[in-house]
Amino acid sequence: MVTEKDALRQCKEQPCRRQDEAPALAALPSSSSSEKDSDAMPPPSSPYAALLRREGEAAPAAAAGEELLLVPPLNFAMVDHGIYRSGFPDVSNLPFLESLRLRSVLCLCPEPYPEANLEFLRAHGIRLFQFGIDGSKEPFVNIPEDRIREALNVILDVRNHPVLIHCKRGKHRTGCVVGCLRKSQRWCLTSIFDEYQRFAAAKTRVSDLRFMELFDISSIKHLPGSFTC
Repeated sequence: MVTEKDALRQCKEQPCRRQDEAPALAALPSSSSSEKDSDAMPPPSSPYAALLRREGEAAPAAAAGEELLLVPPLNFAMVDHGIYRSGFPDVSNLPFLESLRLRSVLCLCPEPYPEANLEFLRAHGIRLFQFGIDGSKEPFVNIPEDRIREALNVILDVRNHPVLIHCKRGKHRTGCVVGCLRKSQRWCLTSIFDEYQRFAAAKTRVSDLRFMELFDISSIKHLPGSFTC
């Protein structure tokens, strides 16, 4: 028969046994196994693992993007799908041009192309078309229509896209070529002149407007409203 004294002794001993057992249960995983588990990545099929991979891959790209400053050339704009216009690009603009993945550059300046730009074009397999047109500031100076047509033939050939059209400032010579392109796309003169004046602004030339108005597109391939059509 259990006496009151024996029962009291059992109650006092029982908590001690539970305290002794608890460390034994906690010590089941070895210390080396615990360290491996803490360093191990989740299984590849785990959504958490996929998230970690995406974050790990995105971080270097973001860091690289912060270091690379993309500066577009003066008066840069998109004319149509695969067609861009601008002023003469300098060395600081080359990373931006690289992002366009150009196939060709159409230069309307007669001066020799800068060696740094030529090296960039060669390194990226970009073809240079140069149709030199003098940037005369004199009014009513004849614009060489044959060179405008040659330039348009390059622009209209989608095998040359993406293509960048540029002169010195991206205003007058480039504006005339783009204006003639718009005529072949059946734009009305009002819209053509508005686009030209957005770039030329106060330096709009009446001779340029007259040239675009009288330019004959009968021998030019007529296009839909956009190269995306």
